[in-house]
Amino acid sequence: MTPNVGIFRMADEGERKMSLPKTPALTVDCAIFDRESRVLLIRRGNEPFKGAYALPGGFVDVGETVEDACRRELREETGIEVGELRLVGVYSDPKRDPRGHTVSVAFLAQAPDRMTPRAGDDAAAVEWVENWRDSTLAFDHAKILADAEVLLSAGGTKKR
Repeated sequence: MTPNVGIFRMADEGERKMSLPKTPALTVDCAIFDRESRVLLIRRGNEPFKGAYALPGGFVDVGETVEDACRRELREETGIEVGELRLVGVYSDPKRDPRGHTVSVAFLAQAPDRMTPRAGDDAAAVEWVENWRDSTLAFDHAKILADAEVLLSAGGTKKR
């Protein structure tokens, strides 16, 4: 008898193995606000949207949870460490990224006190932005930030 592993059946010797289907790339984004209601944004160092404001985030590594990926990307791009994450939503418009279909799991975090961000990894710069609505943001990050603000004003949701 061939054992089942998750949704995939292990192949008997001589049997063809099922290959994984082609699916969208999985990404994370982090909306992080400070006590003055400013949002932490990076300036993208690479295309697409090179030089534009964006939320810290990036691709999820194989074997990594989306929560761990969010914390890692935030640390790599801004130098900021956070603990608690709150789920904002899942953003899956096939046209959200001009490189191809991506699905982003977006989280909300509160900035720790006395943390000075520093740009790293593929972020050309990082800064606290008070009036983010007046700026053009990369991808669908304006929608993610608007949804995060609603969540923040409502007191949040399930903590991660």
